[in-house]
Amino acid sequence: MKKVNLNMIMQWIVFFPIILPLCMIFGAVQGAIQMAERVLNQFWSDVTPTVK
Repeated sequence: MKKVNLNMIMQWIVFFPIILPLCMIFGAVQGAIQMAERVLNQFWSDVTPTVK
């Protein structure tokens, strides 16, 4: 049977409230940037004339 690492459990308990919001903020910013890139790419493809 594996021995439980109490030191690691304490580190998770201490740092989880810091890590979770940072991850959520980073994910939201990254998602907003990707969505803005999609919108700009769609805008430019709609605005630029196509050669037929």
